[in-house]
Amino acid sequence: MRVTQSMISNNSLRHIQNSYQKLGKLEEQLITGKKVNRPSDDPVVAMKGMRYRSQVVEVEQFQRNLGEVYNWMDNTEAALDEVNTVMQRIRELTVKASTDSYDASQRNNIASEIKQLRTHLESIANTKVNNKYIFNGTDTSGKPVDLSKIDQSIDITTIDKNNAKDYILFSESGQQLLWDESAEAFKGKDGSSVGIPVTGDFVAKELGAVSVNTESVNIEVSKGINLEVNTKPQGVFSLDLFTDLGKLISALESPDTSGADLTNQIDVIDGHMNKVITETAEIGAKYNRVEMVENRLLSQEIIAKSTMSQNEDIDAEKVIIELTSQEALHRAALAVGARIIQPSLVDFLR
Repeated sequence: MRVTQSMISNNSLRHIQNSYQKLGKLEEQLITGKKVNRPSDDPVVAMKGMRYRSQVVEVEQFQRNLGEVYNWMDNTEAALDEVNTVMQRIRELTVKASTDSYDASQRNNIASEIKQLRTHLESIANTKVNNKYIFNGTDTSGKPVDLSKIDQSIDITTIDKNNAKDYILFSESGQQLLWDESAEAFKGKDGSSVGIPVTGDFVAKELGAVSVNTESVNIEVSKGINLEVNTKPQGVFSLDLFTDLGKLISALESPDTSGADLTNQIDVIDGHMNKVITETAEIGAKYNRVEMVENRLLSQEIIAKSTMSQNEDIDAEKVIIELTSQEALHRAALAVGARIIQPSLVDFLR
């Protein structure tokens, strides 16, 4: 086969161009730190990289969700600790007042302080975080407790079908019944029903006096794992709590109240304090689980980023060696090409 000067020149130029491309690719890898900078470089690595990156993004989102979980639980725990402090103070004052040596004026002073503490419990119940009420289940835009409505006396005989939807009934056991328009009766979650007119030992309160929302606020902290972050208001800030404190205040203000009567109130306060302690313990148990989930997410993040790095990131030392070697080869190719392409017919006619 006849080899012409143009064939040699074209081949030399093609090899030099390929060398430039290799140098450019190595330089790009060294600058970006990535093996693949576009899908065409390596479709398989690019496809795996997308999956690994999605996994990293997912783990990072779950970690942000954990921040929201901690925010809810830290504020809930702080609020319950404050409730416990308030209840201890109320108990201490009640124990003092139960002594018959206390006169009416002293008991009235104690009643005034307990009134303020009762109002403070309302403000704790209405704690807001990020403009959300944390003690009202999924109804984070509504106040869980309104003392003005709790203290409002409602005659159940005045409730009819026209205004029933504005009220909630409470049984002696604390069960809540809401108006069911389709059944035209007050119905509880257990299926119990009370029609109009209302009969029996029920307490009627205007809707909104205390929370009736029992739904859980769940936040996803891992694939398919949701944690309940809220404390249901019925466990701590119930109608019974504010009603019993109201009765205690009335007893302290009454001159006919004896020390024995107030001693009985201490048992009622202890019952409410036990509920607060139970809810606090529940928060502590949830907190332990959240910390375990956080440790697991940290491990998943390290593994996911390590896998993504192995798939995408270059070995800098290896690339530098390849770049140096390719540069030497490129210079040699240029030198050889210059010697081959340079001679022409004119050079031989000198």
